[in-house]
Amino acid sequence: MKELKLPVWPRPVLFILSLLATWEIAVDLHPNQIMPGPISVLSGIVELLQHGLLLKYVVASLFRVTWGFALATILAVPLGLTLGWYRRGELALNPLVQIFRPISPLAWIPIAILWFGVGDLSSIFLIFVGCFFPLLLTAMSAVHNIPADYINAGRNFGLSSSAFVSRVLYPAVIPRLLIGMRITLGIAWLVVVAAEMIAVNSGLGFLIVDARNAGNRYDLVVAGMVIIGAIGLLLDMGMRSIEQIKSFRWSSSED
Repeated sequence: MKELKLPVWPRPVLFILSLLATWEIAVDLHPNQIMPGPISVLSGIVELLQHGLLLKYVVASLFRVTWGFALATILAVPLGLTLGWYRRGELALNPLVQIFRPISPLAWIPIAILWFGVGDLSSIFLIFVGCFFPLLLTAMSAVHNIPADYINAGRNFGLSSSAFVSRVLYPAVIPRLLIGMRITLGIAWLVVVAAEMIAVNSGLGFLIVDARNAGNRYDLVVAGMVIIGAIGLLLDMGMRSIEQIKSFRWSSSED
């Protein structure tokens, strides 16, 4: 007889449910603790929905992430590809890149507020700074790792510069770029939450601080954390789905 195999998807679901049950039991056993349980957190999410705040804050955070990440991608990727291809340019600018790269995006908060004030532009700038250098280095590394066979084949066919870029360079670097963009999008989501705690008066980061200050509403604090984690998971899944597109997976290891 064939062994009956259960589908894989119930396993993580059951694990999460067991964690939630353990969490609720632990809170019930210690009612004097400030930490809310899953039921209280769910009630907080429902309260945010009823007041129309949840959608407002989620849209505000996604708006800032979209602009900051898009601007960093538009500027960092072409520059990184250019520096990766022209080694003299890389040697000239690399010391400057290595000086700015280790600086935390949050260290730029005073400068961002000084330049742009308290608002969306400050958060977008901080996200841009947090994404620019990882994307720049990813693009440079992607060019460095192009197999020599690809480059030699393009040159042997006598491709023009534009044709070489579109038919050899970009297809060869896209898989590595997508991985870097996926990781950097996670950084953008981290930065926006931190920036919203200081530089704006809306968004999920602001929700957490405001709930803490407005009478210790820790149910809303944890609700904001849960929503942040769920949206981060959805963003990562979206980038993973893009990575699986066949036309973006061109490499020597595939048929």
